[in-house]
Amino acid sequence: MNGAFAAPVAPAESVSSLIARNISEFRAAVSQSFVPLQVSSDGPDHFRGVIRGASVDEVHVTEVRATSHVVERTPELIARGDRSYFKVSLMLAGTGLLIQDDREAVLHPGDLAVYDTDRPYSLVFDQDFRTMVVMFPKHLISLPSDMIGQLTAVRISGQEGLGGMVVPYLTQLAGNLDQLAGTTGARLAHSALDLVTTVFTRELGLDEVSADPHRALVQRIRSYIDRNLASTDLGPATIAAAHFISTRHLHGLFQEQGVTVSTWIRTRRLEQCRRDLLDPMLADRPVAAIAARWGFVDAAHFSRAFKAAFGVSPSEYRAAH
Repeated sequence: MNGAFAAPVAPAESVSSLIARNISEFRAAVSQSFVPLQVSSDGPDHFRGVIRGASVDEVHVTEVRATSHVVERTPELIARGDRSYFKVSLMLAGTGLLIQDDREAVLHPGDLAVYDTDRPYSLVFDQDFRTMVVMFPKHLISLPSDMIGQLTAVRISGQEGLGGMVVPYLTQLAGNLDQLAGTTGARLAHSALDLVTTVFTRELGLDEVSADPHRALVQRIRSYIDRNLASTDLGPATIAAAHFISTRHLHGLFQEQGVTVSTWIRTRRLEQCRRDLLDPMLADRPVAAIAARWGFVDAAHFSRAFKAAFGVSPSEYRAAH
């Protein structure tokens, strides 16, 4: 028995665990844990797999161990779904091949890769393996989807640069899934997303002086907005002035991304409020105070905007989680 299956399945009430004795059980399990997928194996009679997973605040963290098989996300399966996710895989043992958007990435232990459930992809494992997958809705990450699309099926090494800092954290998270159900679970999950976002930013060259000036300006503006969400003065005029451009130019930059400046600001503020509502350290803080903390001066307007974005009122959202 090699390293992919060396660790036992740790029983934990907060972690769902499933041992698949055949390919049919595994296919059903991965489709339930992630999105609908086609799974096949050259040796279905000898197949085995283990899936352990935990979820918090729409972030799904799953450890998968299995014998050789192929996973496919087909156009037909994509058409059945109504949710858009990114998946980040960290190879822990064995090797895997990820194919998406006419790119291929061979992943070895310590390597990261991202893929998009809205577009077809394949995963090929020709030996026993162990991997960790972080799946999350696209709205949880601050980078535009089209930018992330430049990184699908691109190998990101965990042996150097930022990857060398992020991979140990994700590896520890994979080995301590029960912690996601604790009082700090939401913070752990979002720390993982923040680290992954930082890696993506570096891989896209958005933090480099030599980056394309147009793209670099957009990133600087987005960063400025995030740093100033609490300011009630934040708006097109102040943002444009801070970057020495006209408001017309600013609106044009955001129109290229398919969103208005005001919508982007509101979305980022709502996301920060949503995180605070889930934070046990802020459980005693009134909803109105959380809204004001992130620049919403009108509590009624905030409540309407929150319900429009997430389907329930802020108080209902906090109570449900």
